[in-house]
Amino acid sequence: MAYIKFKELTKYFDFKEEIIDIETLPEYVKEYVYEKEKIILAYKNSKDYAVFTDKRMLLFDRDPLAVYYKKVHVVPYRSISTSAINYMPGKVELLFSLDSSYQLHINFVGMNHQKKENLKQVFRLMMRPE
Repeated sequence: MAYIKFKELTKYFDFKEEIIDIETLPEYVKEYVYEKEKIILAYKNSKDYAVFTDKRMLLFDRDPLAVYYKKVHVVPYRSISTSAINYMPGKVELLFSLDSSYQLHINFVGMNHQKKENLKQVFRLMMRPE
């Protein structure tokens, strides 16, 4: 019997709710943010969190059925080789290719004009030349 090793080629995240009060983030999320980092924007869905600081993107992938499963993706902005932002009615997609060839898609739904502008500012911060 042969087995094929599965390697996830692209990771997808979907977020709907922007977190206005950063203090309401769970402690396990805040402990990944360094003292000298500033949280710019944060989002959540029913199980996952996305935190954008001035230096890194933190993505928390939790499985509510598997109590002990939590995967944390930490992406320094300097490790992003290519990126795109797609604007659609009520939706924004951030598409990234990392230096390691890993693909990352982050979808934001239920977006109005102001929320799209907030994401655009974060995207510009992420892509600024160092």
